[in-house]
Amino acid sequence: MKKICRFLSPLLIAALVLGSLPVAAAPAPAGGMITTQDALSAERAQSDRERIHAVLARDDVRDQLVAQGVDPAEVEARVAALSDAEAAQMAERLDQMPAGASVVGALFAVFVILLVTDILGLTNVFPFTR
Repeated sequence: MKKICRFLSPLLIAALVLGSLPVAAAPAPAGGMITTQDALSAERAQSDRERIHAVLARDDVRDQLVAQGVDPAEVEARVAALSDAEAAQMAERLDQMPAGASVVGALFAVFVILLVTDILGLTNVFPFTR
């Protein structure tokens, strides 16, 4: 056992010393250090592009593109050619767009609001609430 310890101890010491030295042989990045902001913006741009691709992959969107005479492959090529700022702007506009038939949703919202106010006695629109 003492022979093994005498043999392993210098090897372990050498490994620890060499492992703690800075690596001078590694090439430095061309533009310097990558900042956290750069890494986050690259990740955000990738997530924006994934969101756009997810919307374009839906069947109803593809059907509407074909109905309008647009080739889905051309749309994919144009999305791939977008800059990061353009992709972010498009993803933001996708978030702002209504998720369905806006007229039906608006009518339903108005109906619910009038129903609640009628039940509370603030309006007299629906006779069946009395």
